[in-house]
Amino acid sequence: MKVYQSILLLFCSKFLHTLALYCTVMNGNLKQIDAGSGSVVGVNNHNEAFVLIDNVFTKISMSLKHFSVGPAGQLGVDSAYNIFKLKSGSFVQFPGLLKQVDAGGDQILAGVNKNDQIYCANMDANNNWPSCTSPWVKLNGGLKYYSCGPYSCWGVSADNKIWIMRDVSNNVCSGSGTFVNIAGSLSMIEVATDGSVFGINSNGKLYQRIGITRSNPSGTQWHLMTACPNNHMHVSFDLGVLWVVCVDGSVHKCTI
Repeated sequence: MKVYQSILLLFCSKFLHTLALYCTVMNGNLKQIDAGSGSVVGVNNHNEAFVLIDNVFTKISMSLKHFSVGPAGQLGVDSAYNIFKLKSGSFVQFPGLLKQVDAGGDQILAGVNKNDQIYCANMDANNNWPSCTSPWVKLNGGLKYYSCGPYSCWGVSADNKIWIMRDVSNNVCSGSGTFVNIAGSLSMIEVATDGSVFGINSNGKLYQRIGITRSNPSGTQWHLMTACPNNHMHVSFDLGVLWVVCVDGSVHKCTI
């Protein structure tokens, strides 16, 4: 009886995880994706950049290795770590050098450089550039990936530990100034514009952080999800839609 119950529980667990996400496969192949403020962008293995237009990933003229979109605008970095921001319909170079950028905060920018140093830019510096010549604020610590939402920023370090910066605002992108460790292990993490947090671990497993509120930005636990028939590579969330890049590069559009 115990064996039967165990098998039944295992089956139900996998079955529920599979049914939790209803996904459709999009045309195209990407290595990184980002969604925010109703837009979706991404890049492929050739550093070709794409914007979703009328449900089709449309190639743009920029060559980028990481591309982000959100309340702070559209921001990308190329293979030489140069930063570009969409301004008045054209991409113009932004001061600094980063390997990964994020535009999902409340009109603040964030990112990390090739040495895993962490930077952010407040709303005024972001919106008033180029009149502001030194927009970046350096944060203590080291992260390989960093993503911001409306009131907190999350990151993962080189050893795949998970960290949160609380009390982030559009005028104080550095937040409380101290990173707090969150139990678990992830290789990348993304915070949505509504504060939702999703991540993927080194084994390609997809997780959502449950219990996140403005009063409890750390949430309570990680929930395993399944969107790809194989493993997952990159994830982003916006307006009730989870965008997942599978290890084969296929893009899945999932409803939650």
